Amino acid sequence: MFRAFWFLLLLAAFSLGAALLADNPGQMSMQWLGYKIETSVGVLFAALFVFSFLLASALRLWSFLRRAPRRIDRARQDWRRQRGYKALTQGMVAVAAGDAVEARRLSRKAEALLAEPPLTMLLSAQAAQLSGDEKAAGKFFDAMAEQPETKYLGLSGKLKQAMEDGDQDSALELAEQASNLKPKTETATATLLDLQIKKQDWEKAEETVKKSIKNKTIDSTTGRRRRALMLFQRSLEEENDGKLGDALGHAQRANNLAPDFVPAAIRTARLLQNAGKRRKAAAVIEEIWVSNPHPHLADVMGELASGAGPQEKMRTIERLAGYNKDHEESHLAIAKAALAAGMWQEAREHLLATEQTHPSARVCRYMAELEEAEHNDVDASREWLKRASIADPDPAWLCNDCGNAVAEWEPICNRCEKFDTLEWRTPPRVTRIDNEIAADTLNHAGTEIIQTLDAEDRPDHLNTTGAPDPSDQPDTTEQKEK
Repeated sequence: MFRAFWFLLLLAAFSLGAALLADNPGQMSMQWLGYKIETSVGVLFAALFVFSFLLASALRLWSFLRRAPRRIDRARQDWRRQRGYKALTQGMVAVAAGDAVEARRLSRKAEALLAEPPLTMLLSAQAAQLSGDEKAAGKFFDAMAEQPETKYLGLSGKLKQAMEDGDQDSALELAEQASNLKPKTETATATLLDLQIKKQDWEKAEETVKKSIKNKTIDSTTGRRRRALMLFQRSLEEENDGKLGDALGHAQRANNLAPDFVPAAIRTARLLQNAGKRRKAAAVIEEIWVSNPHPHLADVMGELASGAGPQEKMRTIERLAGYNKDHEESHLAIAKAALAAGMWQEAREHLLATEQTHPSARVCRYMAELEEAEHNDVDASREWLKRASIADPDPAWLCNDCGNAVAEWEPICNRCEKFDTLEWRTPPRVTRIDNEIAADTLNHAGTEIIQTLDAEDRPDHLNTTGAPDPSDQPDTTEQKEK
């Protein structure tokens, strides 16, 4: 727009000047070096215009010739850069495709064409790794680690090599450097945390989690739970070292950070009990029972009532269950305590309150014990035990990653070695068999499946294998004769 305006302005001025010259041609005379030149004003201006045009053309030609070498060099550099980036791109594709030979050829080509070491060194390192030359790759990573713009990439490459070599100490040091360099990078922080957990350095691991929460690489809820798990482990270590005060402090902090974390509540309660603070210990169990009833919590509450009679323990469990009276675990806790106290009616009422079309294995076992203890009905007890053998299994601590089941919670799965993967839930059944078909099969086979009875729930008249003691069974032949 601006150029068009100036063009029109110059055209108007030229037209006005030409019109003035046409109306007033005039004459001009000039003497120079003995020569006399006479001409009209129009011719003079035309000559000046031609001269100016030729002068401008000459200057433009000179400028072009003067800049030609630079332009040729720039064009050559652009051509090399284009070829270099093309080789770099193709090299990355070769790495992704697993073509080690082509990757190394293209990395050398890109390195020769591009004057950008960060990009070419990365490709060269990856190509060397792909071909199995870890020594050459290490040299490239070392060189990258010395450059500010590629330091993180170099550290990451060296970290990966150290982890593959099993050098945990070097890996941990490199992970700390990478995390400090890029504290808001989730990968660096996660790697550092994983290495600290494997080394069981729970104090430093907790500090890493705090930084992750601050840098928002993990959410606060996840961070608080992870801190609780680490404080739980620190509590165990302090107790093993005889530092009971510190152990209790870590356990209480863990319980405060994750109020629904059952192991932390149990540990806090037991340490308070050992310190002679049974009332505070009971308060911890009661508080978590409101939101997360758990059979192990009921066991701890029973331990807090040690020294009292079975009926007094029963009342203690009833008070605990009152904090979440409609929950299945509340009914089962009371039923278990009632069986121990010989309070058959109360046990039956609470078991029936949980019984459904397909009762759990634990309910079936409690019913088997009740029928045997209250009525001495061995046949009914056996039927309940058969139902227990085909019922849904009892809840357990299951790894969400590999499915491993353990009796006691651990921060790291002992099978897949993953952190914080254990969850209290019902294991999936491997096979599902219709109850009636299963019962008929067991009757025809003459097999008594009682081994699923838990040791703590097994009646006294059962032997160690879970089968009824033959000496305690009534003589069915004599009964029939009678």
